[in-house]
Amino acid sequence: MITPRSALKFDLFAEASRQHKRDEVGDPLQVIARHIDFGALAGLVDALIERGDGRKGGRPAYPTEVMVRILVLKRLYSLSDEQMEYQLLDRASYQRFCLLQDAMNVPDRNTIWRFGERLGVDGATVLFQGVDAQLHRHGYMARGGQAIDATLVPAPRQRLDRQEREALAEGRTPDWSEAERRQRDVDATHTKKHGKSCFGYKLSVSVDLKHGFIRRIATGTASEHDGHHFDEVLDMHNTGRSVHTDKAYASRQRRQMLQVLGFVDAMQRRAQPGQPLSECQKRRNQRVASKRARVEHAFAGIRHMGGKFVRTIGQARATVAMTMMAACYNMKRLASFLERGVDAFFKPATTKAQVRLQTAKA
Repeated sequence: MITPRSALKFDLFAEASRQHKRDEVGDPLQVIARHIDFGALAGLVDALIERGDGRKGGRPAYPTEVMVRILVLKRLYSLSDEQMEYQLLDRASYQRFCLLQDAMNVPDRNTIWRFGERLGVDGATVLFQGVDAQLHRHGYMARGGQAIDATLVPAPRQRLDRQEREALAEGRTPDWSEAERRQRDVDATHTKKHGKSCFGYKLSVSVDLKHGFIRRIATGTASEHDGHHFDEVLDMHNTGRSVHTDKAYASRQRRQMLQVLGFVDAMQRRAQPGQPLSECQKRRNQRVASKRARVEHAFAGIRHMGGKFVRTIGQARATVAMTMMAACYNMKRLASFLERGVDAFFKPATTKAQVRLQTAKA
């Protein structure tokens, strides 16, 4: 009987062959690793968080750069600590990105969780600012004006009975055990948008219109008005002076403030009771919307990184998660720009004809 031939080939160098094939196909994580200075980000974290070196006993800590890369990877794909540990054991691309391809052991779920807890809001903010500093180093300054908006970030819903809801409304803590209290998110709030109920938090951002990077962020709860953090996210360093927002931000006081600060009012107009918008105002709103949409692209980019959902309990941890969302979005976008050679001072080509023209000139 003739044995059928098989396409499978077995070799001692099979892993090297697969790695070569992965490089040919293209590893998106290596694009980020090539262009983001994780060593500099780790230095910022080390300056903020004191970490043991093992000289006083106990298990030595993993290198800070390794742990920062793990937190970035965790947010890029919206993974839990348990899944992050498993994927580090299973995926060669994750091991390579986190500098663990030759390591016999990888950080477990508890190590990842403890590092994230020690990082806290201050550490996440330092990472966001560190990425922003790398944007400036490559010439991607905030230019062309800015678009400001807020997006809802859902959190796990709380199943409360009537007595618990009444106690919280009165400012009292319900009769919960210590274990129950740790699992109850009393900071997140409810709101409705487009007829749909949402429980969680809110992320407000300012995005520069030239390059689409998130420049400033603020966090709050879902029930807060979109304009609540307007002053906090207004980017005073953007070289463009136009400020684009939707109708939720429009107010006479805010327009006067922008005028005093030297900004150009590009907020969409809102109809008043008995005073519908004129045709001129409607056309203006459409022009503003075409530029304001830049901030929606940033929110879509965050949603594509595994979604905007946070699995944490409490305002502080949610703030860390949302800050890391913005930092990882900027990392991914910066790496893509540098990989494609997008010029920081000229508008990138948008059509095939423009690409051919720029290539010919080069």
